[in-house]
Parts: sequence; C-alpha cells; structure tokens
Amino acid sequence: MLQRKILFSLFLIMMVLSASIVSAQEWERPEKAVTSHFMRIGGSNVDYTVTCDMMPIHSYEGRHVADMFYMAYIKDDVSDKTKRPLLFSFNGGPGTASIWLHMGVLGPRKVHYDEDGFALKPPFELEDNEYSILDVADVVFIDPIGTGYSRMMPGEEEHMFHGTMEDIESVGEFIRMFTSRNNRWLSPKFLIGESYGTTRASGLAGHLADAHQMHINGVILVSSMSLNVDIGSDLNYALIFPHYTATAWYHNQLPSDLQNRPLRDVLDEVEEFVLGEYLDALVKGGYVPQNEYNEVVRKLARYSGLSEQYIINTNLRIDRGRFRKELMRDERRTVGRLDSRYTGIDRDAAGENYSYDQSLSDWEGTFSATFHDYIRNELNYKTDNKYAIWGRVRPWNRDQRVNVGEMLRHAMCENRFLEVLVLEGYYDAACDYFTAMYAFSHIDMTGELKDRIKFEFYESGHMMYAHRESLIKMKDDMAEFIKNACKK
Repeated sequence: MLQRKILFSLFLIMMVLSASIVSAQEWERPEKAVTSHFMRIGGSNVDYTVTCDMMPIHSYEGRHVADMFYMAYIKDDVSDKTKRPLLFSFNGGPGTASIWLHMGVLGPRKVHYDEDGFALKPPFELEDNEYSILDVADVVFIDPIGTGYSRMMPGEEEHMFHGTMEDIESVGEFIRMFTSRNNRWLSPKFLIGESYGTTRASGLAGHLADAHQMHINGVILVSSMSLNVDIGSDLNYALIFPHYTATAWYHNQLPSDLQNRPLRDVLDEVEEFVLGEYLDALVKGGYVPQNEYNEVVRKLARYSGLSEQYIINTNLRIDRGRFRKELMRDERRTVGRLDSRYTGIDRDAAGENYSYDQSLSDWEGTFSATFHDYIRNELNYKTDNKYAIWGRVRPWNRDQRVNVGEMLRHAMCENRFLEVLVLEGYYDAACDYFTAMYAFSHIDMTGELKDRIKFEFYESGHMMYAHRESLIKMKDDMAEFIKNACKK
C-alpha cells in the first residue's frame, strides 16, 4: 500500500512538471520582429516601420502578470514627433483581436473584397490599402489579454483582466508603457475602437486622464454601443426600427414610392415617426386609442416591409432576431446581423430561430487567412502560438457601477479640447445607428458638448469599411477629424 502511494505521488509530480513544461513552451515569447516598408497612400510616398512585439503588463505589486501583443506602424523620417499623431486601435467582442480595423481599414495592407464589400472565392488575397490612415497618423494595434497572441503568464489567473474596468485598466497600462518607451508623451494621441471597443475607448478617455494624467485629443467610435445609457425595453424597439427600414430598402421590400427615394430621405421621415407616433404608442401600451393603433400598424408595415398582421402579432414590438428571419421569409432567406446587406439560407424557413450570420461567416475566413499569411511572410513574425481572433474571455465581469458614457463625458469636461467622432453603418443591427445617436444625446443632457461630437453615416454595415465607397469616405472622415483635432 505504501509503495502504491509513493508511486501515485511520483505520478502526480511528473504530471505537474509536465504541465509546467508545456506551459513554458506555450508561453515562450517569440522574438520581436521589425520590418521596413514603402507604399503610396493618398498620393504620397510613405516609408514606415512595423514592429510586432509583446508589452509586459504588471500588477499593482509590480509582478509581471501578462504579455500584451501589439503591432506598431510608425512613419519613418519624422523629425518632430510632437507633430505626428499617434492612434491606438482595438476591436470589440469583448474578446476579439484587433484584426478587423487593422486588416480592413487602417493598415497599409487590407483584405481584398469586391466593390460592394462581399468576399471573393478562396484562396483569399491581400491588397495595398491606398486609404490607410498611415499618411496621417502612426497606428498601434492592441490585442487585449486573451485575444491575438496576448496571454496571461503561466500560473496567473486567466480572467484577471476580463471585465469592463479590468480591461480598461490593462489597455490603459499598455498605452502608458508604449507612450513612455517610445517617447510619445508630447504626440497628439487618439483612440479608435469598434463595437465593444467603443465601450473600451470611452472608458479609456477618462481612465487615462485620471490614472495616468494623459489627456488625449480625440476618440473615434466605429459602430458605437450604447455606452451604459439606460435604454428601456420600449425604446429599444423604437430605436432599432430605422435599421429595419434601411434593410428593407436595400432588399427592395418597401412600397415603390419609398423605394424610389434616396435612403437618407426615407430615414429622415422614419426617424420622425419613431420618436413621435411610434414611441407614443409603445408608451401607452394597451391603452393606445384604436385609431392611433391602426395608423401606427399601417406605418410600421409600410416602413419595415413586414405585413400588418405580423406587426399586430408582435404587439408593435418587433424583435431583432425575428426581423432577420421574417423580412425575406417568402424567399427562404435571412438577413445578416452585423451587415444586413448579406443574406443567408437557414435549414428551414419556418419558425423564429435564426441559425447564423452570413456577414460574419464571410468576414472570418477572409481576415483569418490573409492575416496569418501577412504577419508571417511580410512582417516576419514567426510563432506557432495560436492567434486568437476570438479569445476565451468568459466569464466577463460586467460591473454595472462602471459607466463608460459618464467617463467619456467627464473626460470631455476636464479636457475642453477632446473631440469625438462616431461612425455608424445603416445596415448594422448589432450596434444600430439610431441607438447610438440617442445614447449621445443622453450622455450630455445639457447639450454643452454636442459641438465636439460628430456623427458620420455609411450605407454599409458593422464593418462599413469592407464596402469600398464607405472605406473611401471613412478615410476622409477620420483624416479630417484627426487634422482638425490637432490644430492649435
């Protein structure tokens, strides 16, 4: 019996040592890769250097707890860095890497799509991005902990930074470290985040000022979330409705008199209806007068492409998932969540279940293949570690006490030069444009900050930049915003 216990103990020790060896192999830090490049952007020659490396993240006690992966694009031959803007970029999820903004719009190399932003047949290709922001600003792409190549050190709690404030603090620490190590404290600094990245960017605007006394010049929010603004259930149904109209317009599901008008013209009419008659009816609930109810039903059907009977069956409250299934049910097609221009084919055309998002399916394969080839063969970053486009970040601590909208408002009050640019796609149901407009109108109830908050809209979806016409406009909008925010 004693011998068996000793053998079992030795077995456990060997297992622990083996696990430690595997962990050490998994977390062996790849060598930093620095490469030089040249291309033409916006009609100008741009020489630039790309650095792919890890930034150590430390605990409050000074312990090295994580490595955060980044890719920095820095323009060469800049004599005065105080005149050169620095843009920190990340995506959302929470739990996705910075690949989307990187390979879709900001970087000098991008995924090749057709003109309308739809994926081509594999194998996929990269192309030079003549609309990269690199002619205007240096860009640092950050992968939050658990995404990309960013990981906790062996033995550390995997989810230490997986929460609203924890995430903001870790990315803020990266920005502080990068700024110091690269002598960029006097450079104009900007944040750009997409989707949940807009939550992170808004919180960072306040956190960087409070924790590191770092004031930034501008925040760019791509497909903005509601930023902790309290939106009641009836408001949710109202604010998403203009997106339904845009989607129906794109797929030719509206009456001909609406279909033949420009989309923005139709949306002006619908937005007025939503904040007036429709919201009134939702608030009145079962006490709405019958004549008002009938008129709202008629207009909801007219503006959505759905039948009046279906509107009645929903009690005037059209669920986002149900809409994607219902709009083109007679054609056995669903419409995309992240970009409703895309259509998918479910297993059947009955019921309410929505099985997948064709827009996301198109994006994942193209971005993954081109990124992996690019970083290995063009940027010479060699590692067998998995690049986690979607990281393991659950459970996520959604601390309701953290109000990123208030953090952004406070940062704008403290720093009277801080500007915000919000970019929204009409065909995005995940972060719809009208909810974003409502959120910002309620972040600042005084209206004192509205002249420093600018919206731009695109006839595209969540990743509006996949659509070439929107990509061109987006570059112009961002470049103008950065240049104006840097003026003395």
